[in-house]
Amino acid sequence: MIKQTGGYIYIMCNINNSVLYTGITNNLERRLKEHKGKINPKSFTAKYNLSKLVYFESFFLIGDAIAREKQIKAGSRKKKEVLINSINPEWNDLSNKIVI
Repeated sequence: MIKQTGGYIYIMCNINNSVLYTGITNNLERRLKEHKGKINPKSFTAKYNLSKLVYFESFFLIGDAIAREKQIKAGSRKKKEVLINSINPEWNDLSNKIVI
């Protein structure tokens, strides 16, 4: 039997909130450290200086996280903004909500 573990979807942006990135991970703390540390300098998040975590959701099953990521990515920027505004209307960096 394959053990399924949980996952997270998250949205990051740059300091001006002009570029959005939606991602998925099974370890949000580790992934944020990678993004903020620009571990992969050629990545989208490094190229556009995306360092603010403005939205995230956690899931018990990684499959549910994957489905939600696809749903969010298929939506328009406006839909992503509405989603972010629903929990973070000031677009603050939520990284402090995650132990880093």
